[in-house]
Amino acid sequence: MKFLVILFCSIMLFFSSCKRDVKVHHYINFESVNQLQSFLNWSPEKRYPLFSAHRGGPMPGFPENCIETFQNATTFQPVVIEFDIAFSKDSVMVIMHDDNLDRTSTGKGPIGNYTYQELQKFNLKDNDGKETNFKIPTLDSVLSWAKGKVLLTIDLKKGVPYSKVIEKVRQYNVENCSIIITYTANQAQEVYRLAPDLMISASVQKKAELKRLNDLGIPNNRIVAFVGVSAPNKEFYKFLHDKGITTILGTMGNIDKSSKANPDKRVYYNLVNDGADILSGDNLKQTTDQLNKFRYNKGLVLKEVSKSESQ
Repeated sequence: MKFLVILFCSIMLFFSSCKRDVKVHHYINFESVNQLQSFLNWSPEKRYPLFSAHRGGPMPGFPENCIETFQNATTFQPVVIEFDIAFSKDSVMVIMHDDNLDRTSTGKGPIGNYTYQELQKFNLKDNDGKETNFKIPTLDSVLSWAKGKVLLTIDLKKGVPYSKVIEKVRQYNVENCSIIITYTANQAQEVYRLAPDLMISASVQKKAELKRLNDLGIPNNRIVAFVGVSAPNKEFYKFLHDKGITTILGTMGNIDKSSKANPDKRVYYNLVNDGADILSGDNLKQTTDQLNKFRYNKGLVLKEVSKSESQ
């Protein structure tokens, strides 16, 4: 009898341990580019605020611009993944923010000094400088992984042409989860000319900037407006929403610092309540708590969001 009790307890302990190791991922999946466009063409009944994980949501043990970090971000909430593309010496598009390897990897010097195979000899480091076993990913690997899991805001470093990135978006059929980041009206015009079906993140911090985009032929239903890194007034959000434009507010920097220093002030909750639709920043954990509360309090549900378990 004593043996059976010990055996039963051992089995229960085993299954309890397995259960603790299960991770729940929050995925967001639009089946077509038209569905993505419909979601991002703002209307009050479709509103569902999201978090854009700046450089993928790095945290201790998870380096920036790394697939393993992207996957970890999905354990918090459905996310938009912002990442950066650079060229290796042999023109492979890889995921890296800095021109030099030193800060984020065990490599040294400019990333363009190394072929992709040479880059694979280096390990990525987290933001505390701790080396991990993770490698510098390619754009191919990120696009292959992302389909059916996250939305993407794709940032290009200097020298990477939009045409090459758009070719990859087409190759992996990820138009339904991709938003191309631009910084000038002319860049936005180029992306719209190359891919009129893709959504474009464009800088719109004043009304004149939207008029400039429209004058260049870019319709409002292809624009996601980046409104800067300080919150505009409610009237400006209303101006954009009345035109069906979803907004992105950058919280990286002062807003994130303010929220960390004053966690009880519900900084992110208030920002989305004022009109921000996507918060792009580095404070994944606090933003998750406050966005979850906002969605719950407002009764907001998005049928394209699902949960998946993994060990």
